[in-house]
This record gives sequence, C-alpha cells and structure tokens, in this order.
Amino acid sequence: MADMAHADGMNYAPEGKPQPVVKPGEFRFSATGLDHGHIVGMTQGLLDAGGELVSVYDPDSAKVDAYRQKFSQADAAESLEALLDDGSTHMVISAAVPSDRGPIGLKVHDAGKHYMSDKAPFTTLEQLEDARRKVAESGRKWAVCYSERVQNEAAWHAGELIASGAIGRVLQVIGLGPHRLNAPSRPAWFFQKKYYGGILTDIGSHQIEQFLSFSGARNATVQYSRIANYAHPDYPELEDFGDALLVAENGATNYFRVDWFTPDGLGTWGDGRTVVLGTDGYIELRKYIDVARDPDGDHVYLVNGEGEHHIPVHGTVGFPWFGQVILDCLEGTERAMTQEHTFRAAELCMRAQQQAVRVA
Repeated sequence: MADMAHADGMNYAPEGKPQPVVKPGEFRFSATGLDHGHIVGMTQGLLDAGGELVSVYDPDSAKVDAYRQKFSQADAAESLEALLDDGSTHMVISAAVPSDRGPIGLKVHDAGKHYMSDKAPFTTLEQLEDARRKVAESGRKWAVCYSERVQNEAAWHAGELIASGAIGRVLQVIGLGPHRLNAPSRPAWFFQKKYYGGILTDIGSHQIEQFLSFSGARNATVQYSRIANYAHPDYPELEDFGDALLVAENGATNYFRVDWFTPDGLGTWGDGRTVVLGTDGYIELRKYIDVARDPDGDHVYLVNGEGEHHIPVHGTVGFPWFGQVILDCLEGTERAMTQEHTFRAAELCMRAQQQAVRVA
C-alpha cells in the first residue's frame, strides 16, 4: 500500500512544477475554508504559477496551524472579514464544506476579488444562479479547480492531443472515477447529503467537466443517472455508487461511473481512467497508477492512424491551468476555462444528481 498522502484522496495534493507567469507580487491571494485537503494542491498550483500567498483564515485554529506548517508565509487573519478587507490581494481560494463554497464566493466577489473554489462549487441550483448573477454584477472570475483534469498531467496532455486533431472529432468519453472511502478519517459532514450534495454533484463533477472539455461541447443533456448505497448501511446518507449518461449538443456522448469501492490493495486512492473515442483514433488515460506495472500515474495511450503510442508524462507537463487562471484574472481573458463552461459543468452534475434513480 502506498503512503497515506497517495492513498487518501481527501489529502491528495499532486505536485506540479514551477511555471511562473507573473513576477513576485503581481498576483497576491489568500485562503479560507480549509475543510478539504485539496486546498493544499490549489495553493501550491498558484504558487508554482508565480502567485504570492498572503494570509489564511479558518474558524478552526488547528486547521490554520496545519496549513501554515506547509505554507509558513501565510499570515493568520483574525477573521474572514479581515482577510477580505485586504486591498492588496487579487483572489481568495477555498476548499470549505461544499455547501458553504457558493456563499463564500458571494462574499469574495462583494469584496471585489476573484474567487477559486474546490469542486464541487455548489450543492444546489439556487446557489449556482446566485453565482451567475454575482459574476454578471461584479465582473470578477469564479474559478473552480476540477482537479482530475486540471491537476492531472495525463488529462492535460490528452486535451492538447485532442485539440491538435490526434484522434479526429471526439465521439464519446467514458470516465471511471473510483475513490477510496477511508471512512474513519472522514469528517462528519462528508456523510451528510445537505453538506456534500450527493456523489454525482461531488466527484461526478470531475467527469462531466472533462467530458465537456474533451468533446468541445458547450452544453449537454443528462439522459439517465443512478445512485446507490450498496455497502455502507452505517452511513445512510452516503452514496457509494453513481453513474450517468449524457449527450452533448454536438452529438458527443458520455458515460461515467463514480464510486467509493477502491480496494485496500491498490497503491493509490483510486484507479481513475478515461477513454476518449474519436473518428480517427482513441486515447486511454491511466491517471493515477498503471496497475501492477508502474506506481506513478499520468500514462497516456494513443492509438490512431500513425500507430500505437504509450506516452508517460508524469513530471513533464505540470499544471498550466493555474497560470492561465492568474492571467485571466489580471487581463480579463478566458484562457483557463470560460465562465460558462465552469458553471455548466456544475449545473449538469447537480441535474444528474437531482434526477438520479436510486438503486435498491
């Protein structure tokens, strides 16, 4: 079994490499809402892109202390209001309890700053509509770190291959997103649906975002979706399985499955895989491990008219998305992800959740 940081998805913080897009001091940010370990990877991504971390706030001082052990340059703010009142910062990032991420974003925009949250950014469609209105009013960015694409080197490289025409027009994306539960290490909110939003809202958000991205689709329809609690009666509000089928407006289709059934014998927190079928070839991603062959992830398998290709990209691509986000905030562009794409992925995962059939 791998070390805990690699085995536990909640504390998984993939490492990129320095790819600064700004000079020191040109982009300053703060962090709040330290409820999920993804805040570490989000912070490091912005630092690697040249951002400067200024301060941190969480009502739980133990979380602040743990965060500052990793990022000692962050001053401990006395309150969220004090953090937001700092006129020198450009962005606030948050990995709060999912149901709190939307309301925090409204406050951040009201303070005149850009916002980045962990996925899932919202737990209700009402929160999404509030965010849409706020973005239109403020003109600020509301970014979401859909980490299974933007913090995975294989997924990022696959996007570049697809954009270059390596497999032609994308027809279908199949996504598998298993996760290890590690139930005793999870906080109480993780098992309460009003806080985490359901499995399709939560980890399903990765799958829908990458489908929209790889297929180039602007919108899609959820044709069916299912949820279940197959094996965890002690946690009645947990959904340990979910799947869905979507069809995009450009004709591309998507099937994905997410679950909490990663066995203890696997050397990482989840054997995430993606298969992208195109008119001229296909790509398979083995994101986090190549089972029984290579404990490192980031394997791209490409088959097209030129032959069969295995492209290991671990440690070579980095996470350019964070630098793109910084430039988007400073220049008013949409390099990283359009605002509509960001919100559409969130909307579709909640609609899939809303209409899901529960399997007995």
